[in-house]
Amino acid sequence: MPVSDERKIILVVRPTRLDELIARFNTVQQAQFYVEHLGADFSDYLAEKKRYETAIAEVEASLRAVARVQRLDRRYLASFIFAPDDVVVVLGQDGLVANTLKYLDGQPVLGVNPDPKRWDGPLLPFNPKSLPRVIGEALKNKRPIKHVSMAKATLNTGAVIHAVNDLFIGPQSHVSARYVLQAAERWERQSSSGIIVSTGMGSTGWLKSLYSGWLGAASALGFEPADRRIDMSFAWDADYLRYFVREPFPSRTTGTTIVAGIVSQDQPLTIVSEMPEHGVIFSDGIEADFLEFNAGTRAEVTLAERQGMLVV
Repeated sequence: MPVSDERKIILVVRPTRLDELIARFNTVQQAQFYVEHLGADFSDYLAEKKRYETAIAEVEASLRAVARVQRLDRRYLASFIFAPDDVVVVLGQDGLVANTLKYLDGQPVLGVNPDPKRWDGPLLPFNPKSLPRVIGEALKNKRPIKHVSMAKATLNTGAVIHAVNDLFIGPQSHVSARYVLQAAERWERQSSSGIIVSTGMGSTGWLKSLYSGWLGAASALGFEPADRRIDMSFAWDADYLRYFVREPFPSRTTGTTIVAGIVSQDQPLTIVSEMPEHGVIFSDGIEADFLEFNAGTRAEVTLAERQGMLVV
């Protein structure tokens, strides 16, 4: 009899690189031919798949010893209905943890690293060997929790999208985004390659690269910033977000004076699309899961009411 048969554990898994190649080329042999024909090492794909499948079996056995378990593939996250008292175990890279968090509302998440020799993982504090020690405590709500603030974009169409790392608002392809941006009491019509809105968790990723590029360009042009050591990262549970406009273009009808700043509950960011087509909003780098953002659509970006809950 399980230690706890009241709460259910959802085990989130993902396909390996080899699984995705097999889906594309139908068989392992054809996938191998494709990879080796390009001069790559196919044995690494085999080793990764074997290790991940071993980790799944080990983790699932540990979990079934203490509770009911349902395995969930990554592609079903957006449509899966989580129960309020579910405990979620994510076996994969950091990106899978972030992608899972944005579909949850208060359920605790344990990130498990299936292959510590292969993957670093600030969101993966556990491994298959340590999981049996902590899962019982997590089921009884006796493990420490790290709160993660999320971003939210709400459209005047009623559609909503959440982000754990960042939101992208702009064109689907390499064309200019046209929109009206309002921050606080200021507004401006802009043409750019899009807007990034970052959470604290995402501030060491895409946002960091944008600021690093800005600092490097300023230095190359002779406008040396006072402090090249500027660190724009901020706390995972911060009560604000940061936005950054990518490559704004100055013209007779578009400006570049509102390019970076803070977003909070009291100070949302409002964007009205002027793109006739191909405007999108997606989150956490998942381009396939997007909201259409075409002419007349208004997006209000704020801090989400809910937070992610990471077990540590």
